Amino acid sequence: MTIEETLASLVERFNRHVERTPAVAEELDGIERTIAIRLSDAGSYAVDLVRGRLANLRSGAPENAELKISTDARTFQELVRKEIGPMKAMVTRRLSIDGTLEDKLLLRRLL
Repeated sequence: MTIEETLASLVERFNRHVERTPAVAEELDGIERTIAIRLSDAGSYAVDLVRGRLANLRSGAPENAELKISTDARTFQELVRKEIGPMKAMVTRRLSIDGTLEDKLLLRRLL
């Protein structure tokens, strides 16, 4: 699966989860963020969290994103497939997250 397909799958999976889980939808209500994903070996992407849903997946990462995720393509794929957790990836320096504590906790919901 390509990175673009993986990202699209992640967006779909997250949005389905929000639709099936009213508590998550309520928790995310009112939170709006731009999330930048920089893959050292596969380019940059961005997605918006708007009204509790991920939308507007695109290539290129804006500098003004509230949450910035940096990793390599392999680690990103492993995170999406839940073969590695975000905490382990950060501790082993395979993942870097730049954002507020709230935004970092939000990442757990996204993956």
